[in-house]
Amino acid sequence: MKQDVKKIVKKGYGRIAKQKSSCGCCGGGTAEKISKTVGYSDKEMGSVPEGANLGLGCGNPVALASLKQGETVLDLGAGAGFDCFLSAKKVGTKGRVIGIDMTPEMVAKARKNAQKGGYKNVEFRLGEIENLPVEDDSVDAIISNCVINLAPDKGKVFKEAFRVLKPGGRMMVSDIVLLKNLPKAIMGSVAAYVGCISGAVKKEEYLGMIKKAGFGRIEIKDESVFPIDCLANDPTAQAIMKVIKISGKDISAAARNVLSIKVYAVKGSHVS
Repeated sequence: MKQDVKKIVKKGYGRIAKQKSSCGCCGGGTAEKISKTVGYSDKEMGSVPEGANLGLGCGNPVALASLKQGETVLDLGAGAGFDCFLSAKKVGTKGRVIGIDMTPEMVAKARKNAQKGGYKNVEFRLGEIENLPVEDDSVDAIISNCVINLAPDKGKVFKEAFRVLKPGGRMMVSDIVLLKNLPKAIMGSVAAYVGCISGAVKKEEYLGMIKKAGFGRIEIKDESVFPIDCLANDPTAQAIMKVIKISGKDISAAARNVLSIKVYAVKGSHVS
């Protein structure tokens, strides 16, 4: 099942990388409209190369990560590089940004965007977030935007994040979690993963995995109900409704239990 999930996610996001419009977690509008909804400013969106923002996020982790000049930042599931390029401006020329993505098409697109934008302090590596191609204790900050919920083994992702962070390093993730379990028909659909629906786990379980990985000072910085119209308009959700005969009303009811959260955590409980 885990390998099936990875294949379908990789295939889905490979397809997204090749097209100009987005169709990820909230496929009902333009990338700019979606990004504005989840917390990006017009200035931020206008500062990155065209094609870097695919509208696939569920928050703006860069805004809350308090990045400083000279730091090394790691983006888990970098996509076409949007958050990496925003981070690059904050860490400056002495800083460094590493983006990890398991989809070859996304990595190729991100590298092309970096070249187009003249980013010398950003690199993109092909790899899985459960097995990061990054050295131990080498990163000051980790960001991730609506990606960990797609990973079949989320606990391993957080353990890997803990491994690569320096002592006192911090993690800021925007992600999708559940208040209670979704209908079995949705949870059992592998295809739903690309729409960011069935990959999500309950909030308590998600936070518990972060704690189990060794993190301290775990704090929810913000949470909100995931917009119902996002799920209603999501092309994956529409496909699921047809295949498993679940109604739009049931999708809307399920959406009320879907939260977008921003979680902050530190490697070590006493260091800011």
